[in-house]
Amino acid sequence: MAKETLTQEAEKVIEEWLKDPYDEEIRKEIKELIAKNPAEANDAFTTEIQFGTGGLRAKMGPGPGRMNNYTIQTVTQGLANYIRTFPKDQRLRGVVVCHDCRIHSREFAEETARVLAGNEIHVYLVPELRPTPFCSFAVRHYKALAGINITASHNPREYNGYKVYWSDGAQVVSPHDNEIIASIEKVKSIKEVKLSDLDSRYITTINKNCDEAYLKAVLDLTLFPQRDRDEGKKLSIVYSPLYGAGMTMIPEALKRLGFTNLHVVKEQQGPDGTFPTAPYPNPEMDEALQLGWRDLKAQNADILLVSDPDSDRLSCSILHHGKPRKFTGNELGALLLHNLIYHLKPAGKWASITTIVSSPLIAEMTKRHKGTCFEVLTGFKYIGELIHQWENEPDGYQFLFGMEESLGYLFGTYARDKDATIAAVLTAETALELKNQHMTLLDQLYTIYEVYGIFREEQRTIESKAGMEPMLKKLAQLRLNPPKEIAGIKVERIEDYQVQKSTVLKTGETKHLSLPKSNVLSFMLENQWKLIIRPSGTEPKLKIYGHARAPHEANIERALDRLEKELADLLSHFEKTHFPN
Repeated sequence: MAKETLTQEAEKVIEEWLKDPYDEEIRKEIKELIAKNPAEANDAFTTEIQFGTGGLRAKMGPGPGRMNNYTIQTVTQGLANYIRTFPKDQRLRGVVVCHDCRIHSREFAEETARVLAGNEIHVYLVPELRPTPFCSFAVRHYKALAGINITASHNPREYNGYKVYWSDGAQVVSPHDNEIIASIEKVKSIKEVKLSDLDSRYITTINKNCDEAYLKAVLDLTLFPQRDRDEGKKLSIVYSPLYGAGMTMIPEALKRLGFTNLHVVKEQQGPDGTFPTAPYPNPEMDEALQLGWRDLKAQNADILLVSDPDSDRLSCSILHHGKPRKFTGNELGALLLHNLIYHLKPAGKWASITTIVSSPLIAEMTKRHKGTCFEVLTGFKYIGELIHQWENEPDGYQFLFGMEESLGYLFGTYARDKDATIAAVLTAETALELKNQHMTLLDQLYTIYEVYGIFREEQRTIESKAGMEPMLKKLAQLRLNPPKEIAGIKVERIEDYQVQKSTVLKTGETKHLSLPKSNVLSFMLENQWKLIIRPSGTEPKLKIYGHARAPHEANIERALDRLEKELADLLSHFEKTHFPN
């Protein structure tokens, strides 16, 4: 097989990157990449990194299609140009810049700060890594105009990213997202970038006062602070930050509250962007939890808490019959919401917010207690957007709880992004209360199922080595020829978020969907089951979500096993039929 050579298009771009103002280090990286992997070089130099509606995420390396100092500078210059269209009093409010533990995260944060300062925009720069929700909080704390967080969440070590927040502390949404994209696209050359030194008078280091304000905001939301201080040490907790930013906040928050019986997984304390024991540092995946489970068993602890590298997601496991039992994002979300409803007894015009791919149990629980549950598209920015909207309405809803199935939770409005710190605190409080009643979180989950019925969820990921385009074509074919039944179960309704239309198959009746357009298809089945498919926003993958439910049964474990098998069969049938290899 012939070795791939550089294309003319790639050679032309590489020629520019081997000249000034690109530094000697990046030129060396380019030459090494060409020698070792010309196919990768072709991709890196014939594509451009795309700023999406919330930011960007890509592999690190040289070239306009990768995350590096120069692509960071170009994107930030575009953002700075947009900020400079605002009145001076708004520009003076400044921009918060944070970062996580990843390779080059500190460097990228400093380059971001230098560009903003070079454009005479004030910067609040963290002294070291901090959780993603801390960035959201700091924007609100400093009353800044915007925020930028350098993170790729739970992606593999090769990736980094750049998230943009607006003045309410939530990730940018319309109209700012599209305006920022347009402004970035107008920056055609690295020579347009304005740079300052790091000692610029426009750059201020965020001090401990902001850390203390964040911790206070979280701890002020605890349900039983006195009981936690008196009895918290009774709960044995194992915690892993997966080498990330959670280590800067979660242990301190738990200990201040009284949960001092805390063991941190030594190998994963970090910070370390190479993730040596968790190459895919996603706490949803068993592979990332192995050392935590080891210590959970060794300590015979009550709970294991694991946050992802930027500490906006939280996983929880317990020991059940001597073996680790991981809670899904939907299960932990139901446990936390139940605890809030039970103790706070919300009344009046209150609401929860979840996503269209999360468990219907959240809506069921909310409605049963006379609240309103809003479902939004995948992405916590849409939850933040609703919170902001309600705060600016004279009779807006009172926000109680927001969650997404991928381990993201928010209680309170101090931040507008999911936060593993508040989730850890709420989980510890719930586990302590249950321990005092000689119960576990799993016992409580089964009690919830006794009241609301049994819910089970399953997710499949379809990956493509040929890139996203072939999979998008198959999804388009599915949209044109949707199934009338799946594995023998009739489809009652199809919701197509790309055309914003819900169709009842039996009557042909249609209804407009109010959410923004998105490449998502949802199939409602006759047994109240649901199947949803959407493309990943960051990788060449399609994600399929299955939701099953059944009335309460005497043997809940047996019912869950049955639902799990039936749901797995349904997803396998759907995948083989519509997305064969």
